[in-house]
Amino acid sequence: MSREVIVATALGILEKDGMSGLSLRRVATALDTGAASLYVYLANLDELYSLMLDQALAAVKLPKAGSLSWRDRLKKYLLSYLHVLYGRQGLAQLAMSTIATGPNSLRMWEVLLGLLKEGGVADAKLVWGVDMLLLYVTAVAAEKSNWRATGQDFGRVKSALSAVSAEQFPLVSALFQGEWLSGMGDGDARVRWALDGIIDGIKANRMPLPDPST
Repeated sequence: MSREVIVATALGILEKDGMSGLSLRRVATALDTGAASLYVYLANLDELYSLMLDQALAAVKLPKAGSLSWRDRLKKYLLSYLHVLYGRQGLAQLAMSTIATGPNSLRMWEVLLGLLKEGGVADAKLVWGVDMLLLYVTAVAAEKSNWRATGQDFGRVKSALSAVSAEQFPLVSALFQGEWLSGMGDGDARVRWALDGIIDGIKANRMPLPDPST
């Protein structure tokens, strides 16, 4: 028994049964012990969540600088984060409800802060900028994970849009017929486009810098 074994076991349960199937009692049963014995290694379920997320974040890959710009490295890093969250059932939902503070989480923040700083973002906007980027990518991963878990696809939406009245909803109808609303294309392309918009907004924001004391 160790904290590492407990976390690995919990991640296995999460991947199999999702967040709803995860509890200290369930982890203890999988380890053939009692739930009370886990408190030697963990304060509570929230700490387990934090440790699980941090361990999973070790798989996020930082692209080598090479000839890539800071912006391209930033987008590749965030896309790696997206794929890590989507790669395991329940992980994106865990990330939406948990703040990890372990070494892998801190490494992510260090990398993201450094890339934005390299791009010329002022210190006072770095933290809010990273927070916005992570929140967007985590939300996309949770959206995709929910679709997968419920067996939904874009077929039902396309069927509904194909029957939309061009007279009543001219823009929706025209954009669907032009395949802009058809769900076509590379899924990562949508994320890259949005990330460019967020990054541009962070860099160009002329609002007064936030006061850290408020």
